[in-house]
Amino acid sequence: MTAPSGMPDGADASPSLADGRLRRFLTRLPAMVGLVLLIFAGLVIWRELQHLSLQQVMAGLHAIPAAALWKGAGATILSYAILSFYDGLACHHVQAGISWRRSAFVAFCSYVLSHNLGCAAISGTAVRYRLYRNWGVPGIKIAAIVAFCSVTYWLGMLGLVGFILLAQPGIIPYVRHLPPWVTDLGGAACFSVLLAYVLLPCWKQEVHIGRWTLRFPDWRIGLGQILSSMADMSATALIAWCVLDTLPNGSGLTFGGFLAIYIGAYTAGLLANVPGGLGVFDSTMLLALSPWFSVPHIMAGILVFRLFYYIIPLLLAGAMFAGHELFIKGAPLLARFGRTVEHSQSLRSSEADFATIVATGSQAVLGIVIVVYALLAPLPPFHSFWSAVLLQGAAFLLTLIGVMLVGLSLGLSQRVALAWRLSVGALSITLLILTVRQAHWVAFLVVLAVLFVLLPFRKTYYRQAYWRVEPFSPFVLAPFSLWLCGLAGVSWIARQRHLGHVWWRSMVHDAHTAVGRWFLGGAAVCCLLGLWFALRKARLHLLPWNMDARVQYACLQDSAEALSLPCERLFVPDGMLSDATGKAACAVVRLKPFLLSEPVLLCLGGAVGARGQRGGAVWRLRDYAVQEGCQLAVLQQGARQADIYASFGLGLFSLEGDEGWFLVCRPEDYHALKLLLGL
Repeated sequence: MTAPSGMPDGADASPSLADGRLRRFLTRLPAMVGLVLLIFAGLVIWRELQHLSLQQVMAGLHAIPAAALWKGAGATILSYAILSFYDGLACHHVQAGISWRRSAFVAFCSYVLSHNLGCAAISGTAVRYRLYRNWGVPGIKIAAIVAFCSVTYWLGMLGLVGFILLAQPGIIPYVRHLPPWVTDLGGAACFSVLLAYVLLPCWKQEVHIGRWTLRFPDWRIGLGQILSSMADMSATALIAWCVLDTLPNGSGLTFGGFLAIYIGAYTAGLLANVPGGLGVFDSTMLLALSPWFSVPHIMAGILVFRLFYYIIPLLLAGAMFAGHELFIKGAPLLARFGRTVEHSQSLRSSEADFATIVATGSQAVLGIVIVVYALLAPLPPFHSFWSAVLLQGAAFLLTLIGVMLVGLSLGLSQRVALAWRLSVGALSITLLILTVRQAHWVAFLVVLAVLFVLLPFRKTYYRQAYWRVEPFSPFVLAPFSLWLCGLAGVSWIARQRHLGHVWWRSMVHDAHTAVGRWFLGGAAVCCLLGLWFALRKARLHLLPWNMDARVQYACLQDSAEALSLPCERLFVPDGMLSDATGKAACAVVRLKPFLLSEPVLLCLGGAVGARGQRGGAVWRLRDYAVQEGCQLAVLQQGARQADIYASFGLGLFSLEGDEGWFLVCRPEDYHALKLLLGL
C-alpha cells in the first residue's frame, strides 16, 4: 500500500525517526556533558573543602604580597590587550572595513561577557553580531569573523599542547607514564598541523567541502593567529601564576608545568558551558595543584584570579557602557560649548542590552560578597548600648540585603522596572550601612560601580512586575511567608541556645547549631524564590478597543494623524497597548495567517504619545508579539524608531501611493502584507 503524498511509509519512517532521535541526542549532548562535569566538580570541591575553614582562606589571601597583586593586574591588562588581535586579524582577513580600535572594543565586550556567562560560542557570537551589524558589516562576514576567532583559539591551544608535550610531558597526569617517543610524536604532530595551516595557503587558498568554500588566510595572518592565541593563554595563566608562585617557597613547579594544568582546567570549564567555568575550573585546579600547594593557598589564588580576570573587567565593561550613555545624554550641554555628539540608536540599544547583562551578573556577585562580608568582617568597637544595637542591626540587615540583591538580579535579567528601583534602593542603603560599619573604601567603590552601571539605563528596565498585577498570588505570598517563618525559627533557636547578640554568626560557624543553619538556609532560599516570582515579568494584556480606550488614545499626542490612513482603509484596532507610564500607546490589530506563514500583530500608526516614552511602547509591543507567538509589523507615518525596528530585524518600506507612510515588517513578509492590506 502506498503512503499518502508527503508521508513516509513504514519502511522509511524508522530511519527518519532514528535520525531525529540522534539529532536530539547530539543537540543535548553538550548540556549533558556540562552537567556531568559540574556534578563531578561539586563532589571534588566538597571533598577538598569540607575540612577547610573560611579563616584559612582569608589567611591565604592576606599572605599574598602587594607586589604579586600588581604583577597579576599587569598580566590581566596584557591578556586583554592580546585578545584584541583575535578580532583585529579577523576583520583584516574578511576585509570588513572596521578599524583596529573598534575591533578591539568588540573583542573586549564579547570575551568579558562570554567569560562570565559561559556558553562562549553563543554569547560571543551575539555580541559580535550586534556590534558589527551596527557598523554595517554583512552577516556572512560576521559569521566568518566568529569562525576565525574560534579557529584562532584552538590553534593556540594546539601550539601550547605541542610545546608542553615536547618540553615538559612529565607534568601531565596519565601522560607522564608514557614512553618519551609517544609524547615527542604527539608534540611533533601538533606542530605539523600548525605548519600545514601556515604554509598551505601558499599553494591553495580555498578548499571546497560540499557546498561550503573554506578560504585560508594569508600565511602572515595565520602565523599571527597562532602567536596571538598562544600569547593570550600564556598571559592568562600568568595571572594565577603571579599569585600562586609567591605563596609557598621551595615549590618545584615551573611555569610550563603550571601552563599545562591551566589549559586543562580552562578547557574543562569551557566544555561545561557554565558561567566562568564555575566549579569545574576550580575543582580541576584543586586536584592538579594539590601536590605543590596547600588547599587554602590554591583557593586564595583562584579567588584573586577570578577577581582580576572576570569580575573587574565585567565592572569595567559596564562602566564603559554607562559612561557612553551619560556622554550621549549630556549632548545638549556639550552643544553649548560647540561640541556635537554623534551616536546610533541601534548602538545604544546594543549597549543597553550588554549593560543589563553586566548589571545582572555584577549585582548577583555583589550580593554574595556582601553576605560573606557581613559574616566575616569584624564589627567596630561598641561605645554604648545603642551603638551596639545599631552596629549589630546594621550587620544583620546587610546579610538580608545581600540575599535580596541576588534575588533582585533575577528581575533585572528580565528588565523589570520594579527590580531596578528596588536594586537602586538596596544599593543606596548598603552605602549607608557601610558608613555605619566604617568599612574600607574599596567596599564603597564596588557598590558605587554597580550603581554606576544601573543608573544611566533606567529606560532599559521597562517591563511590569508580576507582583504589580497579582499582588496576592499564592506564588508570591507562600515563599515570603515561609521566609518570615524561617527567620522566626532562627530567632527562636538563637534564644534557646543563648547564642548572644551576633547570633547569625554563631549559626554559621558553631557545630551545635546545625538545625538553625538549615532554618537560615531555607529562609534564604524562600526569599530568593519569593523575589523570583514577584519580580518576573508579567503577562501583557490588550485594553479592548472600547469607548474608554478610544478616549484615552485620542488624548495622546499625534494620535489623530496616526490613524488617518488606517481609518481610510477601514482598519479597526482590536485593542490598545500602553507603555508602563501610560503616556504612550500603540493601537494594534491581529492578522490571521491567510497569505502569511505566521500570524502578524499589526500596529496601526506606530507609537503615539509623549516622545520620550514612545520607545518603551515599541519595546513593549515587541514583547507582546513574542508572547502571543506573532510576527510584528507596523504601519506608520514617518520613519520614527527606525533604529529600534532594525534591532528587531525589521525593515522600513516606503509606500508609493501614500507619501510619507511606511510599512515596517520582515523583508520576506512585505509583499504578502502589502497585498493583504491593499496598500
